[in-house]
Amino acid sequence: MTPQNRLVLTVYAPALVGDDKRTLAAVHGMEKALPGLRLEWRVTGGRRLAALPDRDSWLVEKMKDGGFPLVCNGDESYPVTVMGRGSSGLFGPGGQALFEVHAKLPLDATVIAAAAELLERVAEGTRAFWGRATPHDAAVDIAYQTAPTLEGPPSPRRGLPALKVFEHIRSPEIPYYLGWLNYWSAAAAQVIGFPDSARDAELLTRARRTASGGWVVQLTDAPLDLDNPAHLDALLRAYERFPEIGGRSAR
Repeated sequence: MTPQNRLVLTVYAPALVGDDKRTLAAVHGMEKALPGLRLEWRVTGGRRLAALPDRDSWLVEKMKDGGFPLVCNGDESYPVTVMGRGSSGLFGPGGQALFEVHAKLPLDATVIAAAAELLERVAEGTRAFWGRATPHDAAVDIAYQTAPTLEGPPSPRRGLPALKVFEHIRSPEIPYYLGWLNYWSAAAAQVIGFPDSARDAELLTRARRTASGGWVVQLTDAPLDLDNPAHLDALLRAYERFPEIGGRSAR
């Protein structure tokens, strides 16, 4: 499975504390969203697959540095992976340490149909501030919005706006960037001003409220493809609508 055919899912949540069960919630959430998925394998130092007969206990035992090791479905022809890592407050928004969950899945019809539920379950289970799920190719273009160049500031592709690096974002509730599917906690939605019944009528046709009061907002019906002018326009319009995202607001 090539990277171009992958869905990249990331959520940003408060830092883990003690034997925090949010590690398990992230993994269980993926398995519930994709019936039949079992993330019960690890990758050894020799890059071989090893079964985890008591996966949950192993994950709790292996928690370190604010995250958890990569686990996968054990199928090299259809790889699904997830891992967690901690980020220091020195480089975090508002000086706050975070717990990040990173997952990759094949971008096929099954995953596309379940993508919104996948993002919602992982984000809600980890009590995330915000998150996103985006096809790999679009995610690479979006990453250029924060990547510094040799000359200094970022040089985004496709006319996308430059965004502040994470440590220059004033609070963890502010999303760093947009994606195809966006999870905004209730706090994040409030900070960026979503929803506005007049300005967000179109977005609300592809949005759903979560149990915690957050939102999952889908920018385009099909997975985001920035070679498609309509998709690029949808992303540009969303950035224009939410200047707080990426720390672009004058506040």
